[in-house]
Amino acid sequence: MDNRPVQLDDRTWLLVLTGAGISAESGLATFRDANGLWENHRVEDVAAPEGFERDPSLVWRFYSQRRTAASACEPNAGHRALVEVERRLGDRFLLVTQNVDALHLRAGSERVIELHGSLFVTRCSRCARPPFPDTRLYEDALPECEACRKAGRRSLLRPHIVWFGEPLFPGHFDRIEAFMGTARRGRLVFLAVGTSGVVYPAAGLVNLARAHGAEAWLLNAEPAENGSAFDHFVRGRSAEALPALLGTAR
Repeated sequence: MDNRPVQLDDRTWLLVLTGAGISAESGLATFRDANGLWENHRVEDVAAPEGFERDPSLVWRFYSQRRTAASACEPNAGHRALVEVERRLGDRFLLVTQNVDALHLRAGSERVIELHGSLFVTRCSRCARPPFPDTRLYEDALPECEACRKAGRRSLLRPHIVWFGEPLFPGHFDRIEAFMGTARRGRLVFLAVGTSGVVYPAAGLVNLARAHGAEAWLLNAEPAENGSAFDHFVRGRSAEALPALLGTAR
C-alpha cells in the first residue's frame, strides 16, 4: 500500500475514474450490498432492455425510487476534493464516473463523463428525440413520448441509462482517448476511486491509461479485481483518504 499524496504539478494531467464506493459514502446503497436484488427482483429484471420490454412499470418504479434516494443524498468530501483539484488543473483534468446519481455534478464537477448515463435524464425508447433532464417520479402511470404522440404513434420514455447488454453511449471513449493523447505532452496520472474492477469496459481504463504512459493509482476500501494493473494502492474510504491523497485536506 502507498499513502503518499499524488504529485500534481504544472505538467500533470489527471484522469479519474469513480465507482459505487464514492457514492456509498454519501449513503447510497449498491446492488452489491443487496446481493444483486431489489425487492426480490434480479438486477436484470430492472436494468436490462428485456426487463423494460417485459415490465416497464416495474422498471420505472425502480428508477423512481433510485431518483428519490439519490436526491436525498449529499456529495461527500471525496466529491468535493475532486472539484477542488479540477479547479486547480482546469483542462488537464477529466472525471469519468460509472455512477448515475449525479452527485459529482451537484458537488460542482464540470469536466465529467457519465459513462453509464444519469438517473435524472430521460429519453424515448423508440425515436431520436434528444435525452432531456427529468426529475419526475413515475410510480403510477407510465410516461409516453410527446414527440412520438404528435407523429401518431405511442412510445414509452425510458431512463437514459446504459443497461446490461447495451453499448456505451457513442463518443465517450473517443473523448477519453483524446484526453490521454493530449496528456502525452506532460505527465498523465490515472486514479480509480471506489471501483470493484469488475465492470468492463470501465475496468479496462487502467490498462488503456498505462498504454499512454500513465502512472496508475487505486483508492479503495478493499482490493479491486484488477488491482494488479495499478502502480499504487491506497486502502481507505474515499471521503477520508481522497482529500489527503490529492492534497486538498485542511
